[in-house]
Amino acid sequence: MKILHTADWHIGKRLGRFDRMAEHQLALERVRQIADEEMVDLVLVSGDVFDRPIPPMDALSLGIQTLLRLADDRPVVAVAGNHDSPELFEALSPLVAPRGVHLVGTIKGPKAGGLLSADRLGVNASVACFPFLREGRVVDFMLDAGKWYSAYAQRVAEICAAYNDALIAESGTVPVLMAHFLVQGASVRTAAPRGERELHMGQAYTAAQQAIPPGPQYVAMGHIHAPQRVPGSPVPAEYAGSLLPLDFGEAGEAKRVVIVEVEPGSLARIRTIPLAVGLPLVRVEDPWDAIEARADELRGSWLDLSVSVSGSDPGLFDRAKEMFPNLVRVRLRRPKGEGSDRPSRAGRSWDELYADFRRTSSAGEPSGDLLAAFRDALDEADATA
Repeated sequence: MKILHTADWHIGKRLGRFDRMAEHQLALERVRQIADEEMVDLVLVSGDVFDRPIPPMDALSLGIQTLLRLADDRPVVAVAGNHDSPELFEALSPLVAPRGVHLVGTIKGPKAGGLLSADRLGVNASVACFPFLREGRVVDFMLDAGKWYSAYAQRVAEICAAYNDALIAESGTVPVLMAHFLVQGASVRTAAPRGERELHMGQAYTAAQQAIPPGPQYVAMGHIHAPQRVPGSPVPAEYAGSLLPLDFGEAGEAKRVVIVEVEPGSLARIRTIPLAVGLPLVRVEDPWDAIEARADELRGSWLDLSVSVSGSDPGLFDRAKEMFPNLVRVRLRRPKGEGSDRPSRAGRSWDELYADFRRTSSAGEPSGDLLAAFRDALDEADATA
């Protein structure tokens, strides 16, 4: 049989002030085309379908419609990632299951919906579904089994082991584990902001490589946006990666979907099909003259500019915004040691400090309306502190 594995769609994710729904739509349409061209028997979506727990209506509509269209010719299974709402997945599940879309929002025991059998899916595969586990979250079926530990990595390993036992018992089918968590040793560049949520990327949310069990013929992972093999896995296992570069820390990463060809009892064969959709993300660090000379080249990209200057340049933001319609961020970079003569913060109001920040970051002189909004935000923060 043939499986298409994808993950980390993050529908609704913005890039600075820019909406990228059109790019998400193109990427998802390409995934559907690949599923049809490859005549896949099963589609797996390993979490983070949406970028926010309660997605905007256009994002929700695009996500559900894509899942339903993918399910026109084969079953689709999706688990909730750390950006998704488990409750939303569970509420939608009975509505879309008759159309072949199986949504699993919460971690369940194998016999309580955590394992989708071949009979339920209608294809010769059994899929164990492991949505994102939040720190401190109680998993009832593990408590009942007396296998609950305080360390996050131990909890992940025990849940994987329970699913592994259940998959082994499903003889004669292709056993698959689909999960959304961070495995120790996975490669993530951190030189610039990325689309992953930093809160869920630290040591407290890291599972050991030994957590990946030996029973599945394939492990379909989500959570890491850089496409890669799962380090230390005893069986074929992949992070499919995100569909689009979601922030500048993902610039240059080759996005993809994974095609898995496998039969019961055989070694899975894995292929990558590249996805090249949307504008490239480009970071530039140069003096303004050098950036201006590359204007024709850079206009067709999402841009993050760091402009080297020797003094202040209050009009820079407006010039850059006018020249580059897809400008996401711009900042000044001064020579090391310069700027020590900046006025002290002592005795200055938040309004004054904010206005100074706007000027020195090349954002320009703040308007009265902007300062009023800033004061309202401060008042609201004080009221809720």
